[in-house]
Amino acid sequence: MAKPNYAFAKRQRDMAKKQKKEEKKLRKAAGQPQDGEEGDTAALPADAQPDPNSPEA
Repeated sequence: MAKPNYAFAKRQRDMAKKQKKEEKKLRKAAGQPQDGEEGDTAALPADAQPDPNSPEA
């Protein structure tokens, strides 16, 4: 019976964790307002706020 390769499994876990962390960092950076733009939808009138049930969301 073959022995488990613990080093390979650990490397795979570490790479997955690093990739997930990088994706989260990119999502956060994309969600931040740029150059003084307002990122808050609460300032929009009720009819101009995005619909959470719409397919675009």
